[in-house]
Amino acid sequence: MPITSAPATAPTVQGVNLLEISQTFGTPLYVYDAKRIISQINVLKQAFNDSRVRFKYAAKALTNQAVLKLVKQQGIGLDAVSIEEARLGLLAGFTVEQIMYTPSGVTFEEITEAVDLGVQINIDNLPLLRQFGEKYGDTVPCCLRFNPNVMAGGNSKISVGHSYSKFGIPFAQLDAIRAIVEEYQIHVNGVHIHTGSDIKDIDAFLQGAERLLDVARHFDRLDFIDLGSGFKVPYQEGDPSTNLEELSRGLLPIFDAFTKQYGRPLTLWFEPGKFIVSASGQLLARVNVVKENPNVTFVGIDTGLNHLIRPMMYDAYHTIENLSNPDGAPRTYTVVGYMCETDTFATDRILPEVRSGDVLAIKNAGAYGYSMASNYNGRPRPAEVLIHRGEAKLIRQRESLEDLLRNQVDINVD
Repeated sequence: MPITSAPATAPTVQGVNLLEISQTFGTPLYVYDAKRIISQINVLKQAFNDSRVRFKYAAKALTNQAVLKLVKQQGIGLDAVSIEEARLGLLAGFTVEQIMYTPSGVTFEEITEAVDLGVQINIDNLPLLRQFGEKYGDTVPCCLRFNPNVMAGGNSKISVGHSYSKFGIPFAQLDAIRAIVEEYQIHVNGVHIHTGSDIKDIDAFLQGAERLLDVARHFDRLDFIDLGSGFKVPYQEGDPSTNLEELSRGLLPIFDAFTKQYGRPLTLWFEPGKFIVSASGQLLARVNVVKENPNVTFVGIDTGLNHLIRPMMYDAYHTIENLSNPDGAPRTYTVVGYMCETDTFATDRILPEVRSGDVLAIKNAGAYGYSMASNYNGRPRPAEVLIHRGEAKLIRQRESLEDLLRNQVDINVD
């Protein structure tokens, strides 16, 4: 379906016309701004202007190889939560020393595979720690992931450091940890927490950090303290965000005091994912139908929860823009997807008049968009484009029916 006439001043990214991109590559389409990714990394570096601070990009946010390579070029390490993410990082050029492997509930075979790769191991439960000690003893260092029992982020779906979370070893089990470490002489070279996402409360970070540092005193061969991430990014005008400068001012003196008392140099790690790539991305979608019901006007677009599940899974807010008719008269719409499922992107949202064929942009879709996409309803996943140095580059082809069938095995069912 052709798009309606373009506005006189079409939205652009790095001077590249978004409507033209939608025509060239089709919709639905993920578009990422490389310049914004680099800018976000620089914000982190400037806020924590300390040679001891290290950043590792949380790969689960967006694992496209082009993005991983771009992040690596900025001197950032990698946080991987699966052996596949670790391997993707190695393929993108990260060294094993730059990769932290932090799984949850995996088999010990995957742990041994990660050890064979040579990446930093992070362990989050006692049975796995014992197996690790039995096999490796003092020969392979590991980090310990703790649960700080801190509710951060205000949403139990994205807060992962509370007492009912599956993640991390509770601080209350410290004695059991120490017993296993002593029994097998395990070399613990780091301690780690991650309290959740969208955290704007600096006190939550500081509280978690102080609890972790109290635990860190019990291990005498540490090289690093890892505080995870969860920095909040704004999703609409007026949204709060994590004040990184304030966090740095509050946290670094605490870290300084601890390292002086600890008696050996340590590095301080963070693992931002959403903060680095969220604002860089947008999902472009074409309007299939404008459906006026007595109580609501639906805008049906050519994408759904199969491509961006965050609004349905986390009640996440995403700003939506009408690229084709930005100056149209404002009307109220409910924007929905094309799935045989309730996949509502926005309810009672005021947008410039939307017409069939218009292209909408769903903003802040760079994190946990494509990486959580699926083939539900037999739909192919979209293409991805990276705008880098003023040029739109295809970094993932759109899936086809052949892709959906690629790993299926045809058998005779007669």
